[in-house]
Amino acid sequence: MKLGLFLMPSHPPERSTWDAHQWDLDCLEMADRYGLSEAWIGEHFTAPWEPVPTPDLLIAQALMRTKNIMLGTGAHLLPFHHPVELAHRVAYLDHLAQGRYMFGIGSGGLLSDHELFDVDFDASQHREMTRESLDIILNVWEHIEGPFEYRGKFWNFNIPDPKEYEYATLKTFLTPYQKPHPPIGVAGASPGSETLKIVGERGYIPMSLGLNAVYVASHWDAVLEGAESAGREPPSRGEWRIVRDIWVADSDEEAREGAMNGMLGRAWRDYLHPLFSFGAYPFVSFMKHDESISDDDVTLEYMMDNLWIVGSPDTVEEKLRALYETVGGFGTLLWLTFDHSEDRGNYEKSVRLLSQEVMPRLSDLNGKS
Repeated sequence: MKLGLFLMPSHPPERSTWDAHQWDLDCLEMADRYGLSEAWIGEHFTAPWEPVPTPDLLIAQALMRTKNIMLGTGAHLLPFHHPVELAHRVAYLDHLAQGRYMFGIGSGGLLSDHELFDVDFDASQHREMTRESLDIILNVWEHIEGPFEYRGKFWNFNIPDPKEYEYATLKTFLTPYQKPHPPIGVAGASPGSETLKIVGERGYIPMSLGLNAVYVASHWDAVLEGAESAGREPPSRGEWRIVRDIWVADSDEEAREGAMNGMLGRAWRDYLHPLFSFGAYPFVSFMKHDESISDDDVTLEYMMDNLWIVGSPDTVEEKLRALYETVGGFGTLLWLTFDHSEDRGNYEKSVRLLSQEVMPRLSDLNGKS
């Protein structure tokens, strides 16, 4: 099993944009120093708790402060971008990264983002747009020499015949550094995610929130359904990324106190728990290990006991093995990381304990079972 980060990125609303950005860079540099394999950077437009609308800018700066870690958008929300413009931004960043870039895509999970861009969330317009946008991006790269014409439901584009502009050497020319394109990851949020079916259809990287067994199983079922519909073999479970909240300390007591009274607890208390309780997705039901449990009983203490990976190295190893067995195997654990800039020492200790003490014990978990 590999270890990576998932940065929403999340910051308390009082944090300045500059200070938040510096923490994200510090966090990525630390992850690289401790040997984490990858980090995915999120994108949102209407969430003060997730204040980064341009993950590619953060990645571009992080490339200059890191050496080995793979960096990806987690994810560019395709309904909110013109796909031709995004195809060029992705290709350019891939050249800057020289093989360390991953192109993560999603359809968007915040209703307020969809309202901002006038995308009909209730009619699943965002999912249609995601599929068409991805087709356009791939077609731009594939037919770069032109001439080529595409007429879609939401966007049109034309790649001109370069012969018409030979007098000034004008042509469409920018393709990714990695061929035929950087690795593509797909983030799924809703239960039985329609977006994750794209993974199975095309052999991409699936990324899932790590809620209860029923929820996680529905994501892998979506991947399998997509593969079956396309008549292709499904991706290996070793490609599957699962996101989890984690906090490791020397003892269970210290870890629980740090998780509940630090930024992990505050972010859930002030933002994520209300969002998942009253937002577009019925996530509370997918936080329960037993569906007979009342919604009111799904407290932060309940989540720390049943969903978060919190404890000493021994306890965290035990919980990760249980998670692995419950979901049937996966390849990379993505640590959902918050803004611990006011508690850097304990955060770095948590990174060190997880990466240097816990993960080596899990080397037998290879994602194949």
